[in-house]
Amino acid sequence: MMNELLNIANVFLTTIRDVAPIAIILAFFQLAVLRKKIPHLKQVLVGFVYVLVGLALFLVGLEKALFPLGETMAQQLTDPAFVYGEQGPPASGDVDWVRYYWVYLFAAAIGFSTTIAEPSLIAVSLKADEASGGAVNAVALRIAVAIGVSISIALGAFRIVTGTPLHVYMMAGYLIVIIQTMFAPKEIIPLAYDSGGVTTSTVTVPLVTALGVGLAHNIRGRNPMVDGFGLIAFASLFPMIFVLLFGMLQH
Repeated sequence: MMNELLNIANVFLTTIRDVAPIAIILAFFQLAVLRKKIPHLKQVLVGFVYVLVGLALFLVGLEKALFPLGETMAQQLTDPAFVYGEQGPPASGDVDWVRYYWVYLFAAAIGFSTTIAEPSLIAVSLKADEASGGAVNAVALRIAVAIGVSISIALGAFRIVTGTPLHVYMMAGYLIVIIQTMFAPKEIIPLAYDSGGVTTSTVTVPLVTALGVGLAHNIRGRNPMVDGFGLIAFASLFPMIFVLLFGMLQH
């Protein structure tokens, strides 16, 4: 128990160190450049404490829960006894990618659920709804982005299972984005590009990263450094495709 409290305290001090430069910059511009007092100072300080405590607990949760959970699920889903059943893996040592369908389904479910819960996406979708006067529905935008991430994580898991090169998928995906950009309504293009970035944030990244590294660790012939990473790139790419498609269908 004491070790856990010391760990939380250490993470809290580290969080203060990391956040302090942001607070200093904001205070400098407010007091020295704009030369105005900080409005509602008491509320700002209370909110700042909430941010520090929340970030510290979130980082502890990553270490204690999300990373181990993603790796454990990857290990269980790729267990030869679960994938191949009683007959066992092929004698040739080749990976039968068809039998890993539960991995793809789990990856898609994780991608969708974490994106729907992503705070940064919620913020962007609400602002888009407000700025467009309701033309861009916040819920519909979140669902479109979540579907894109869901498909992207499933495809990324397929890439890890098969060991195919990452750059092939990325070049094909960005080619689609470029073609869509030429035909999509100009109002949706910046929002689509932002939607690709906000998906890779506090909720999505830890689980997706742990899943990718866990898959590469447990599938025969895969290198965690070469094959384990890249899922985040997929998670940024496909939401752009789906939001651009969403805009083109609404136009």
